[in-house]
Amino acid sequence: MKRKKKPAMSRAPLVVATVHTPRGLRQAARSVPKGIDLVEIRLDCLARHSEIVSEFGPLIRCPLLFTARHPREGGASGVPAGHRRFVLEQFLPLASAVDVELRSVPDMRDTTSAVRRAGKTLVLSFHDFGRTPPLADLRAKVASARRAGADVVKIASTLRSARDLATLLLLQTSHPQIGLATMGMGPLGRVSRLVLAAAGSHLNYGYLDRAQVEGQWEAPVLAARLGEVLP
Repeated sequence: MKRKKKPAMSRAPLVVATVHTPRGLRQAARSVPKGIDLVEIRLDCLARHSEIVSEFGPLIRCPLLFTARHPREGGASGVPAGHRRFVLEQFLPLASAVDVELRSVPDMRDTTSAVRRAGKTLVLSFHDFGRTPPLADLRAKVASARRAGADVVKIASTLRSARDLATLLLLQTSHPQIGLATMGMGPLGRVSRLVLAAAGSHLNYGYLDRAQVEGQWEAPVLAARLGEVLP
């Protein structure tokens, strides 16, 4: 496997284009749209297509972020922890960055250690599809992720109101010294991704093949919008 370079995470905001399907992989291998900084490959959604990842992953001319999401945090059902560990380590040579949920760290210590030894960016993430937790709880998640060795901490929550968006904005702006990526889901998801990117969110996610949750932009559109509104 051809090794990918570690992305310059200090340069924010970065736009991440997520692919979940073989069609999306082939699309990314043909051409990565302008303005995309990383391509996220969702290995949990491609659990039966490892050979396609092996074929097309090296052809993607962009740093790769590999994720094998836990089912309780939006991952494909029926993909056990053992398989998630296996595929993350299988494709580590191709990765510039790897995303592991904070809840999965106890089961994936060998994987996260391998990511750090390989000099790749470790993203530790937390997702809440039901609500936006209180600010104190989110700050505790960030602190836990940092103690566990995260280079970047990702926080995604469902926004029910403008107050929820304000909570994420306060979280983002209160941690300017660390790599932090925040984003909302739900009806306010799209506006949140512009606002939080402007506030310094390191990783800003859109989709390349299909949306998985309400509130996502198509990645090239997100990149274009950020290009219009950011200095």
